[in-house]
Amino acid sequence: MAVRKLGQILVDLGFITDEQLEMLIEEQNQNPGQKIGKIAEEMGLVSDDQVIQALGEQFSLPTVDLEGVVPPDDARGSITNTMVQLYRVIPLHLKDDVLTLATCDPQNIAMQDELRRFLGFDIRLLVATESQILKLIEKYFDEETESIEKIISELQKDNELKEASERLLGGGPINLSDVSELVESAPVRKLLNMVLLLAIKDHASDIHFEPFEEEFRIRIKADGVLYEMVPPPRHLAFAITSRIKVMANLDIAERRLPQDGRIELSIGGHPVDLRVSVLPTMFGESVVCRVLDRSVVSLDLGNVGMDELTIAEFRKVMQKPNGIILVTGPTGSGKTTTLYSALSELNNIEDKLITTEDPVEYDIDGIVQIPIDHDIDVTFASCLRAILRQDPDKILVGEIRDLETAEIAVQASLTGHTVFSTLHTNDAPSTVTRLKDMGIPSFLITATVEAILAQRLVRRICAECREPLEPSDEMLMDLQMTREELGDRKFFRGAGCGSCHNTGFKGRIGLFELMIIDDELRDQILENASADVLRETAKRKGMRMLRDAGIEFAFQGKTSIEEVIRETIQDM
Repeated sequence: MAVRKLGQILVDLGFITDEQLEMLIEEQNQNPGQKIGKIAEEMGLVSDDQVIQALGEQFSLPTVDLEGVVPPDDARGSITNTMVQLYRVIPLHLKDDVLTLATCDPQNIAMQDELRRFLGFDIRLLVATESQILKLIEKYFDEETESIEKIISELQKDNELKEASERLLGGGPINLSDVSELVESAPVRKLLNMVLLLAIKDHASDIHFEPFEEEFRIRIKADGVLYEMVPPPRHLAFAITSRIKVMANLDIAERRLPQDGRIELSIGGHPVDLRVSVLPTMFGESVVCRVLDRSVVSLDLGNVGMDELTIAEFRKVMQKPNGIILVTGPTGSGKTTTLYSALSELNNIEDKLITTEDPVEYDIDGIVQIPIDHDIDVTFASCLRAILRQDPDKILVGEIRDLETAEIAVQASLTGHTVFSTLHTNDAPSTVTRLKDMGIPSFLITATVEAILAQRLVRRICAECREPLEPSDEMLMDLQMTREELGDRKFFRGAGCGSCHNTGFKGRIGLFELMIIDDELRDQILENASADVLRETAKRKGMRMLRDAGIEFAFQGKTSIEEVIRETIQDM
């Protein structure tokens, strides 16, 4: 049965008139994403209580007045402060494995399922006002009393859990009902929930769970660097990896084969995808979760870090009616984000945009997106063939991995399409050599490739603890720079503070090297010139090398010398 619209319920309850509802709808159309109840409150047409009454009626949920309510200890102990703050819920009652929570956001349909999956309880929701919920969160759940260290300390003292784990791994067939009991146990759920939520909160890109002979490590990758968390007891390795497999709908009985799965979460009102990879090792299963949090990615070409000249040239080449535009760099260098930012800019009603990716990382309205599935032979090459029959104007191929895909991309370009794709090469000039190595003839490269953008991500110095740095002779030697060339200019570093977890870095910024293929470069490619010759020609025509872009950012205080040296190679 269709849910009645909130605006109409406010009219039916006599809180607003039909004319006022029309005014609210018009205001909402001008502010997409704004909720109509919030707009009505801000305009002074209804009170907080009236909105809650209407929401309760809309979703057939009872309302609750939280004035003077003190959350009981058993209910508070069933959910972490981090989850309370992210989901904006108040635990009110726990009985017979049913947890009653007050929420001000019943429109978040996925929340009930998410909390059930996280906490292991059936969830009953009541609706309360936002102001009352925020007041109780501030009063009872604002301090982060629950820490990883505290949970692990409790787990180390839990002998029952240790005995259960050892009994399951003692040899012989595994009893699946015992495994289910173990992975649903409160301490295991609590630890994994805390790890996942902290990783998402810290904008981590990956979470690693690694079993070794004597220990079980949990490491989080943030800003391209792995940080180790306090290791949980070794005997919990099986319970934690099995819990992740349950959440990802994988086979918990199969421990000999690699498995891939996906966990879909909705944290704090925005979707987060976890791509799960399970790999059998000598001492158990290693699990890596890739975190795809769309809320922390800004798909705006102006925000990726290109300087004004590079972005102007890139935008110019993007608008060409046909040709191939390649973005190159190692895994995790932000190639997909750059390409999607370009597609978002090109996404208009006049052009048809189709992408094929492995996997689809960002969901964008107006773009047809196709996921690769090797199990049923849906490959880049087969997808690209089918895409050409769909009358596209611009095509994104997630990666050119083989000659077949490269040849179809070339054909697509020659028949009037703009093709965006990625390759794994060290810099822009060496991409031409890579295409030749794959088997693409020089004359087809010159006929189709319009531009090659190489990129890297370097960590951004934390603005809170940035300080000037006097470079050592060794640093200058690595940069091939003399003190005379340095002059009065300064480098910087992050001293480390609470804001950046004492790392000195917070966030990342892109370094870019754009090679536009002009007539002179085309002639050199046809003459089979080396990557070094192409590089010198491109530099003479104004291409800024990755290293030079990094040094410029270092002088501006955006990144450190060590980051630039680590991520770029000096052209000799």
